[in-house]
Amino acid sequence: MLALRPSCECCDRDLAPDSREAMICTFECTFCADCVTAVLGGVCPNCGGEFVRRPVRPPAALARHPASTERVYNPDGCRRQSALTA
Repeated sequence: MLALRPSCECCDRDLAPDSREAMICTFECTFCADCVTAVLGGVCPNCGGEFVRRPVRPPAALARHPASTERVYNPDGCRRQSALTA
């Protein structure tokens, strides 16, 4: 089951469990759509994988299986990736 992490690893923007702006890679690294496009060039800085829009968990399932509250914030990784894609 996806953790539904609460924030972008690059800019620390809040990403609600029902956000259509949340993007994930196969390892569930989580970024906002703006950072994926403008900063990361569509490539995960952690694993080199591609991004897809994170699915939205239905409200009844979210009540039984809440989203994660663990924030992952690593702006240094985003800056390194940004320099590589420039």
